[in-house]
Amino acid sequence: MDVFVLVLQVLDATVRIATPLLLAALAGLYSERAGVFDIGLEGKMLVGAFAAAVAASVTGSAWIGLLAGIGAACALALVHGFASITARGNQIVSGVALNFVALGLTALLGHSWYGQGGKTPQLPAEARFGSIDLPFAETLSAVPVLGPIYADVISGHNILVYAAFLAVPFTAWVLFRTRFGLRLRAVGESPAAVDTAGISVAFLRYRAVLICGVLCGVAGAYLSIAQLAGFSRDMTAGRGFIALAALIFAKWMPVNVMWTCLLFGFLDAAAIRLEGTPIPLIGSIPVQVFQALPYVLTVVLLAGFIGRAVPPKAGGVPYVKERG
Repeated sequence: MDVFVLVLQVLDATVRIATPLLLAALAGLYSERAGVFDIGLEGKMLVGAFAAAVAASVTGSAWIGLLAGIGAACALALVHGFASITARGNQIVSGVALNFVALGLTALLGHSWYGQGGKTPQLPAEARFGSIDLPFAETLSAVPVLGPIYADVISGHNILVYAAFLAVPFTAWVLFRTRFGLRLRAVGESPAAVDTAGISVAFLRYRAVLICGVLCGVAGAYLSIAQLAGFSRDMTAGRGFIALAALIFAKWMPVNVMWTCLLFGFLDAAAIRLEGTPIPLIGSIPVQVFQALPYVLTVVLLAGFIGRAVPPKAGGVPYVKERG
């Protein structure tokens, strides 16, 4: 039973850790499917987390904090969109620059406003998203095996966790069952053909970039006003880059993105639980081994050992309309 309880704890932590990765990876999915490569996921998550914590601290409302986080991330997304789509700049350079701007700006404003080394004040419970107990969770907890899984792993998360996982089938439906999704995928594969059909390539890409900003804002807000109780300097800690790795590993497919983020979350959760715990015949394994596994898996994928990861053909390439 002790082993079963440990497994439940790891699975519960897996869901919580995977949530911001999933939101950020879906954000990158929309942007990159439209042909705009976005290495600035980290920066948008960071400003989203900071704005959400500040707004929630001032107003005492988690929902206003969430809206502020989305607004800040969308503002940064529009800057990236202008540099990449309108100015036809290098998308990698633009994303890297935004990451540096976000890192420096949040630290500077946090220190200037609060004087706590870049941190925001601790948020009270009413300014955060609390956990939600699903129907019959307490009643079904006595059922062997399935009951504890429902009560301890599926139930008890905040609303942003459930929204993140519901976004997966919604994204799959949007991309593969709607006209907007068809055009979005087409503009990432052959923008010239889309332009020839009389559809604005720039407008489609801007919409994809804004959706990316919304999801990154939610991911950042989750970190500061749901998972934790405030903002701390560089609190995203590379999650945006891990989300990019998950996106590549999942080959830009929504359901695969979810499973990949859960895999990365599981490795992180297992690393936390197994840190310093000796394993039979092996001994203690350094936590860095588990933390490095997602990147190792991504390298294995990119090397072609388990199938090639082929990005959208027009990804990262500014579209220049041909003049006849």
